[in-house]
Amino acid sequence: MRSTNNLSDQELIQLFKNGDTNALEDLINRHKQRIFTSIFILIKDKSLAEDIFQDVFIKIIDTLRCGSYTDEGKFLPWALRIAHNMCVDHFRKVKRGPAVLNNSDEYDIFETLDLSEEGAEEQIVNAERNETLRKMLDSLPQDQREVIVLRHFANLSFKEIAEKTNCSINTALGRMRYGLINIRKLMVECEVAL
Repeated sequence: MRSTNNLSDQELIQLFKNGDTNALEDLINRHKQRIFTSIFILIKDKSLAEDIFQDVFIKIIDTLRCGSYTDEGKFLPWALRIAHNMCVDHFRKVKRGPAVLNNSDEYDIFETLDLSEEGAEEQIVNAERNETLRKMLDSLPQDQREVIVLRHFANLSFKEIAEKTNCSINTALGRMRYGLINIRKLMVECEVAL
């Protein structure tokens, strides 16, 4: 059994183009968590995010098979762009704009965090803190909220955020800066310590 852990994305893509379907599986497994998380953060519905995730990889496979992919060493940003565009297409179909966070009880962004076992009191305090933070994030302009969530919860670099949100790196940095300034102001006004 061969090891593909040391192969680059480009080498896996070339192997797939040469007929090695296992190379595609390895490529998908390498990036699936990050791509799925970026979809889930925008969609906020696990089953719908799974459907879009599958559609993303169908599009990736079709693009690779027909030879339209240009190998520039940027597979992950390219795949994330496809995922982002498919999320935007979904929201266009349902005729509403994508919100990074929502107020429904169906999904809470903080459920994706890996929290260790806590006592009942700590769980209550954390739940209240998370709810307060979510309300503060909800009060931000959508572009600032999106950059903060993509940076802190999807762990994207500012370059990836800029590509994903179709803006310059400086614009993404500025949105992050102003978003954090606005959250700090809200924390002072509400006398909240996180």
